[in-house]
Amino acid sequence: MSRLVLAALVVTALAAGSLGPAAAAPAVRLAIATGGTGGVYFPLGGGLASLISRTLSGVTATAEVTPASVDNMRLIAAKRADLAFTLADTAADAYRGEHDFRGSPVPIRTLVPLYNNFNHLVTIEGTGINTIADLRGKRVSVGAPGSGTEVTALRILEAAGLHPDRDIRRERLGVAPSVDALKDRKIDAFFWSGGLPTAGVLDLAASPGVRIKLIPLDALVPALARKYGNLYFRAVIQKEFYPGMAADAPTIGVANLLVVHQDFNAELAYQITKLVFERRGDLAQVHKEATNITLIGAATKSPVPYHPGAIRYYRERGVEGF
Repeated sequence: MSRLVLAALVVTALAAGSLGPAAAAPAVRLAIATGGTGGVYFPLGGGLASLISRTLSGVTATAEVTPASVDNMRLIAAKRADLAFTLADTAADAYRGEHDFRGSPVPIRTLVPLYNNFNHLVTIEGTGINTIADLRGKRVSVGAPGSGTEVTALRILEAAGLHPDRDIRRERLGVAPSVDALKDRKIDAFFWSGGLPTAGVLDLAASPGVRIKLIPLDALVPALARKYGNLYFRAVIQKEFYPGMAADAPTIGVANLLVVHQDFNAELAYQITKLVFERRGDLAQVHKEATNITLIGAATKSPVPYHPGAIRYYRERGVEGF
C-alpha cells in the first residue's frame, strides 16, 4: 500500500475515532493514478480527488504520484488504482495488448476524454539544437520509465530517423529532473508530453539567465499517422505560455483520458463522469487545462470503449455518438 493511501487511511481512522460511533468511515476509497509532481496530471488528479471526497457521499479519493501513463495502466490492470490519467496512445496500446503491453491487454474503459497534451522538445540557447535532427550525438532525456512521454518520444525519434540508443545519448528522466539536469547542463534537451503550461517547463523558462527553446515537431505528424492512425495531430504551443519563447512552436498533440477497469462500479462511473463535467469550474481553479474538458466530439476522442456508467451520462446529455 502506498504511503499516500496509508496516510489517508490513518487520518480517516483518527477522525472516525474522535467523532465517535455516529461518524461512520466512508464506504468507498478510491486511488487515482496521476503522474509526476512537475506535470499536469498530479495537480489535476489532486483536484479531482478533493472534489470526489467533498461531493460524493461515502466516497473518499486520493491522488497518487506515479511515473504516469504506462505504469498507470499496469496499476489499473492489477486493480491497485481505481481511476487513472493516461495518454490516448498508451491507452490504445494497453487495451490492444501491444508494445509495452504485448500479450497482456488491459481491460480498461474510458470515463472522460480530458484536455490535449502537447509534445515539448525543450532545450535552451547555447546547445546548438534548432531542429530534431540536431539531437544527433546530444544528451537527451526521453521521459521517465513507465511514462507516456517516453512512449511518444521514442515514436517521434523513430519518425525523425533517429535511433534512441545509437543516435543520441539517452537519459530517462521525468519533467522535474529533466529541468534540473538541463539547468545544470547535464543534458542538452528533453522531451515532455503535457498540458499548457506545464509547471516544470514554466520553471525553466522563468529561470534567470536561461532562454528556453521549443523545437518544432509538426512535420512528423504524417509519418506518425501512417504507422499509428489518428492518435496524433498537429498542435501549437503558443509563445505566451512560456516566458522567453521567441515564436510559437508547432508540435504534435495527443489526447488525455480518464480511465477505469472494466469492472469499475457503473453507478460510481456515472457519478464521477457527471462530476467532472458539471463541476469543471472547480477543477479549472486547480489547473486551467480543465477548461478544455468538453462534451463536444467526446465519442470520437478515445481509442478505448467507454464504460457503461459513463455512456449513461453522455446519453442523458444527448452527446452525439452514444
